[in-house]
Amino acid sequence: MDNLGRYSRQILFSGIGKEGQVKLLRSKVAIVGVGALGTVCANHLVRSGVGFIRLIDRDVVDLSNLQRQSLFNEEDVNLNLPKAVAAQKRLNSINSSIKVDAVVKDLNLDNAEEVLAGFDVIIDGTDNFMTRYLINDVAVKYGIPWVHGAAVSSRGMFAVIKPGITPCYRCLFPQVPAGRGETCDTIGVLSPITDIIGSFQAMEAIKILVGAATNSNLEQIDSWDTSLFSMDISEGKNSSCPTCVNHQFDFLDRSSSLQETFTTLCGRETVQIYSREKRERDLLKLGEYLKGNGKVTCNNFLLRFSPSEEISIVIFKDGRVLVHGTDDVVKAKALYSQYIGN
Repeated sequence: MDNLGRYSRQILFSGIGKEGQVKLLRSKVAIVGVGALGTVCANHLVRSGVGFIRLIDRDVVDLSNLQRQSLFNEEDVNLNLPKAVAAQKRLNSINSSIKVDAVVKDLNLDNAEEVLAGFDVIIDGTDNFMTRYLINDVAVKYGIPWVHGAAVSSRGMFAVIKPGITPCYRCLFPQVPAGRGETCDTIGVLSPITDIIGSFQAMEAIKILVGAATNSNLEQIDSWDTSLFSMDISEGKNSSCPTCVNHQFDFLDRSSSLQETFTTLCGRETVQIYSREKRERDLLKLGEYLKGNGKVTCNNFLLRFSPSEEISIVIFKDGRVLVHGTDDVVKAKALYSQYIGN
């Protein structure tokens, strides 16, 4: 067992104590999305002594992330590191006695169950609705509590979802929004609100892990106006919910019309292209092929190809591609077809 002395001030808190600390050290938490919310959550949970933390993120560290994503620095940008890897490196230097697992993948229906099953808590650090519905499907299917969080502009929200006890995410939000909604790419985001929401998410996760009562509200906070709105969702279960009542997991179903292959990412003009074909790319070979068409840089995790100053294409080993410099899916498809192929 880890040296409990480093957690002495936390153990003095009556809600945790030595027994609670031991539970934390034996716990496993998965954080989906290692951006503004995810880095805050990971930082708190590592310092609190959660024994195993899995970081799942599909993106690389960008200069614009540093304004709010607290585990990254300029060196991570210059090294072109995946967020999960950069965060793992920083967290290991904070607490080397716990295990941090970096998963550089897009969470999707092909890997979600494998990546998330078996954890005690899942934390939502994502920036899009589709991934949240996917998390909800896995959480309900395997009975895993999860903590939803979202932040944009100066506003944020969080809620605890416990399968079989509370309403699930689809009870609260029955329909997938037709549009992407407001994002940090369109209306911006302030770092204090991401710290606030991420900290509340981490606190609720700790409560779950030590067996304490959790917040039964959907909490909404505006850090600019210093306002708080609490909505009691304890009675919000939908008696005909496709997910938690009928166990219809549409976001894990390839035949469902709700699936996506092309998605835009929050924070900058980027389109992700995901191929379901499971094959590992030879990045060195691809780099040789592309270097006559633009600037190519490569490391052990990814290849970055820039055919122009405006466009940058990042290719991961698993075949996933990020097209930076556009949010036009048609243009992204054309660039992908032109340089990478089907």
